[in-house]
Amino acid sequence: MTDANKARGDGLSEAEAIERAKQGDAEAFEALYNLHKRRVYSLCLRMTANSAEAEDLTQEAFLQLFRKIGTFRGESAFSTWLHRMSVNVVLMRLRKKGLPVVPLEDTLETEDEAPKKELGAPDPALAGSVDRLQLQRAIEALPPGYRSIFVLHDVEGYEHNEIAELVGCSIGNSKSQLHKARMKLRELLKTSRAEKAAKP
Repeated sequence: MTDANKARGDGLSEAEAIERAKQGDAEAFEALYNLHKRRVYSLCLRMTANSAEAEDLTQEAFLQLFRKIGTFRGESAFSTWLHRMSVNVVLMRLRKKGLPVVPLEDTLETEDEAPKKELGAPDPALAGSVDRLQLQRAIEALPPGYRSIFVLHDVEGYEHNEIAELVGCSIGNSKSQLHKARMKLRELLKTSRAEKAAKP
């Protein structure tokens, strides 16, 4: 419990750090940054599938936090509030870029190759991690619009009405995009498995 509630370094609780950061205390803000930067970066990376972009978006999310921390009223957990703000930062960047939602019929070029060759016998302990790697690559290969909806719903756990509000679309559109994302994901995983099976 203390790990979740204590900001690293000076023993300041998260609540104290928030209050001091609201007053403009740079050390308190740094403590909040150190406490939450990994989670924010991880979220940005999952939504964009681009490490450089995720780093930029993490910085942008904390700039937004610096500007808006005074509006945090404690009605929800700070981490929830920061998470939602970070999702909004990513979605705004995707909107500004004008990245099109690619129709399901359009095929994608595969950037990642399946694992090359295995040395020795298959390791059952690693079988699950290989599947997770293939799933991660398939998610990263989804078109940006599909990937955003998929990550928000299936990874982050948002409901369709929340996604519709965050993304600025209808609930039906959110459901449709999620369905198409899942279909595309199945297709990508099937292709990945077929390529892996074809290798000697």
